[in-house]
Amino acid sequence: MWKDWIRPFVRPLPQWSPVAIAPPSQLVTATLRWNGKSTDVTADHTVASLRPLTIATSFDAGQHPVLEYIDSTTEKRLGVLRLVRAGTVNTEDSSIALYHVASGEHHCLTWPRRSWNAWLQNRSMLKNRASSHLNMEPAAAQQLMIAYLCPRPVILVSVNAPGHQNIFPMDLIGPLKRSGFFSLALRSTNVSQPVMREVRRVALSNIPAAMKGIVYKLSEHHKQPLQDWSSLPFPVQQSREFGIPAVAAALRVQELAIVHSQEIGSHTFFLGRVISEEHWSEGAQLHHTAGFHQIYRRKRDIPFTEV
Repeated sequence: MWKDWIRPFVRPLPQWSPVAIAPPSQLVTATLRWNGKSTDVTADHTVASLRPLTIATSFDAGQHPVLEYIDSTTEKRLGVLRLVRAGTVNTEDSSIALYHVASGEHHCLTWPRRSWNAWLQNRSMLKNRASSHLNMEPAAAQQLMIAYLCPRPVILVSVNAPGHQNIFPMDLIGPLKRSGFFSLALRSTNVSQPVMREVRRVALSNIPAAMKGIVYKLSEHHKQPLQDWSSLPFPVQQSREFGIPAVAAALRVQELAIVHSQEIGSHTFFLGRVISEEHWSEGAQLHHTAGFHQIYRRKRDIPFTEV
């Protein structure tokens, strides 16, 4: 039908695609390049803040490194972010480098569709700025989509303290392998942020893709705490060391002891050590990736399973 043909030219692609990926997976690799050097940071870079868009890594890559995303199957360069050194987080005799994103581009779509889709997306973001939960400038949102070329797992974070209990989804998470930290970048307006900074322990439930609808519903708990664990639409089970309620149907549950936290722009950046890790079931985990990345993979008959 002619409507199917013309739709890509008048409607932007979805910014994000919820997909199912069985861990562990390295379908996309991330490489940091600087001064003639390079290193694999697939398991050692994460988003530390959205405003300004900030990347954290255990590697000191100088003042102006480049972060490249490569498709592991096709070996095609999917996208690149150009970074500018913004500071350092020092804790436990370790240093985490912070980089602002100066610019970036992707190659998942061919020209001119790439530019036209970005224009359509930017127009939509400006039009719906008031209702957007990201509240980012369009250029920064485009750069964030490039950072999601490495699909980001979605977890549920459980917080349990006297007088406060909560569970909410996050995907601005990830290991900083070289330093041994696991990071969480939580919007500083989250109702549990001060509690997490005080009690310094959480449980992380890695969520099956089939639970997407329930997970998205729990986004409301970024603004209001959970009244009672028994009110959740699924059973919970206590984590091994901390006894924090976690999702009983989780693929994996990790307990995180928080060793450092600080506000970076719009977010609070938490660094922790994994105290325990339990594998409770097998299956595909809920991830987020950029919408144009899924289009790229679909055209090559290697799409992610959408949920």
